[in-house]
Amino acid sequence: MTLANDVLSRPLGMRNETPSRFARWRAAIPLRPILAVALIVATTALVGTVAFTEDPLGGEPHALVTITRREPVAPPPEPLVATPPPGPNRTAGEVERASGVAVTRPEGSAVPDSVVIQVPIQVPDAGEIRLAPAPDPRLVEKGRYGALPRLGPDGARALDVYARPEAPGLPGGAATAGRIALVVTGLGIGQAVTQDAMKRLPPAVTLAFAPYGTDIAKMVTQAREAGHEVMVQAPMEPFDYPDNDPGPQTLLAGAKPAENADRLAFVLSRVPGAVGVVNYMGARLTAEAASLDPVLREIAARGLGFLDDGSSPRSVALEAGRRTKAPVARADAVIDAQPLPDAIDRELARLEETARRKGLALGSAMALPLTIDRIARWSRDLEARGILLVPASRALRTRR
Repeated sequence: MTLANDVLSRPLGMRNETPSRFARWRAAIPLRPILAVALIVATTALVGTVAFTEDPLGGEPHALVTITRREPVAPPPEPLVATPPPGPNRTAGEVERASGVAVTRPEGSAVPDSVVIQVPIQVPDAGEIRLAPAPDPRLVEKGRYGALPRLGPDGARALDVYARPEAPGLPGGAATAGRIALVVTGLGIGQAVTQDAMKRLPPAVTLAFAPYGTDIAKMVTQAREAGHEVMVQAPMEPFDYPDNDPGPQTLLAGAKPAENADRLAFVLSRVPGAVGVVNYMGARLTAEAASLDPVLREIAARGLGFLDDGSSPRSVALEAGRRTKAPVARADAVIDAQPLPDAIDRELARLEETARRKGLALGSAMALPLTIDRIARWSRDLEARGILLVPASRALRTRR
């Protein structure tokens, strides 16, 4: 052991000249460059921290782009492919592909090549039947309730002037097996059923309007513009009156002729352009000749006809018409006396048999939705069966 290195034995005031281990380590390491590098690193970290707190992308590279919304551009129209006209050498498959119509068939079945059916396009008939304008000034007079029909100075009758002109015959000159006239009653009260009848029923069907509805004159005009001739329903006394009341201004069996004439004037003033009168109820009045005769004389004096709807088996209207020389006809059948589809179809078939046997058959019906539907279906191929539909005025002018 060296005494010079012993602190306790070294004289006071003498410094140790031998450097310590820490001194030698500090002398060997360059501190200034290291401190400079540390300062740079700390500064960079501080700047990165600040940037991270202000940039939601954390310093990731990004760019801002402005997007302008534009209106969508419609695709160019597809070129039209001309469809060659149908010919005898084209198959059913070619017709289907050319028409663009998708046809669904049972699995495993093929396109039938034996028959190609062509559906003709219906165009409006240039020779469409039109009714004469109404009211005709020659056939009108002022009454207590409004305009009333009358005989013209030359004897012209509303029954003839306002009637629907008849078609000369079946299309193509086919032989006519018979003619059928139909009158549908109860129009003018329900707007929906009235419009349905005017649109769906063939124009040759005569429409009878009740006198109680609103806008009767407007609906009558629409019906005539659609080609239907019109009649007016007159409320007449049934056997169980007044428990069964046809409505205001009912013609009564016990009333005086002048009183019934006044009530009839109210009824006639409600439907301009009518060709005649049809009863509403009236089983009692039509069964009593003494009460019915004056009514028929008044109707005939005004140039109109009377149609018995056929609902009462006790009616004497035909006999009264012969006595009074009034144009009178009676329906051969009430086709919806039983308002069931099969029953209506049977009555329509019976009318065809009567038309073939007698030449002319007359039927009546109520304006029920079911009745309108069955008549519309029945009439579609009526001409193909040799039957011509004619207006009810035809029966009034030919039956006495």
